[in-house]
Amino acid sequence: MAAVVYHEGQFPPQTLDWSRLLPLIGPANAAVARYDGVLQGIPNAQVLLGPLTSQEAVLSSKIEGTQATLGEVLKFEAAEETATGEKRHDILEVLNYRLAMRHAVALLEKLPLSQRVVRDTHRVLLDGVRGQNKTPGEYRQVPNWIGPPGCTVETARFVPPAAHRVPDLMSAWEEYLHNDAPDKLVQLAILHAEFEAIHPFLDGNGRIGRLLVPLFLVGKRLLTSPDFYVSAYLEARREEYYERLLAVSRDGDWTGWSAFFLGAVTQQAKDNETKARAILDLYGQKKEWITDMTHSQHAIRALDWFFSRPVFKVSDFVTTATIPKPTANRIVRLARDGGLLRELRAASGRRAAIVCFPELLNIVEGHEVF
Repeated sequence: MAAVVYHEGQFPPQTLDWSRLLPLIGPANAAVARYDGVLQGIPNAQVLLGPLTSQEAVLSSKIEGTQATLGEVLKFEAAEETATGEKRHDILEVLNYRLAMRHAVALLEKLPLSQRVVRDTHRVLLDGVRGQNKTPGEYRQVPNWIGPPGCTVETARFVPPAAHRVPDLMSAWEEYLHNDAPDKLVQLAILHAEFEAIHPFLDGNGRIGRLLVPLFLVGKRLLTSPDFYVSAYLEARREEYYERLLAVSRDGDWTGWSAFFLGAVTQQAKDNETKARAILDLYGQKKEWITDMTHSQHAIRALDWFFSRPVFKVSDFVTTATIPKPTANRIVRLARDGGLLRELRAASGRRAAIVCFPELLNIVEGHEVF
């Protein structure tokens, strides 16, 4: 089968079947709005929803072939000796995704979403990991193609545009980003597909393309914070995801892609809302529990720390939580004895114990794993 080649003259699409999209647009926007209402009710979303951001990094990277799980990533953060070889490289890529997201969010406090933000975020994504030799933060200057390992341009699944065209195509992409559109979620669908088709970088295009989803939602004020996680839907439907993107260049099927993307946004907004509400409810329950259990003025600070680091070395908590050492040790002991925390690795010699927050992690994973 011949490779699909980047489409010509299709961006932005001049014709969309709005009769097919309109029944999907209302539910998608309503689901995003409901989710944003939940986000606005979370006083410290960056802390409480931090594990969901980590899970998004895991799943977006998994689409590209990494094999790290959320548990492995969090255990690695707690104690780096828990991973070596390829697994270590996979985990570092996941952690860089999360760093790139945080970096982009910080940039958006000063700049609009733009090529500059995209390039700078890409630089962070590839810093110090596989792909660091592939000009991080710079558009590619050589041809590339997408397909099985070892494929040639003739046997590739998709061939992006020539490298010399990338700057102009990305300028057109940015112009469309800043234009008004009949519906912002359809606009986002089109921007995501076009970014993936241009494939402006030598590596990391898929991850940057998915990272753009929450950045766009915040930039267009559809969300008040960038805590939107779309990769679970796309990873579960990876083949359809790729096929819908290919169909844009092969068949000009922008409507089919947009319908698929609206479905992804709708379902993920609902799933995100469910998980965010569950985490907020858990926080409320444990806030009362840990206060009654410890009778400490530092109880809530400790709980916030546990939510931000649901797998950790006890010694890290004691040294970084800004709680007096005897009190910090006592809080961990009481939290472990009371079932809030579970020991994953006992202390041994100079090795500190590693504990986890199982109820929080099970919410994030969507099923019981800890």
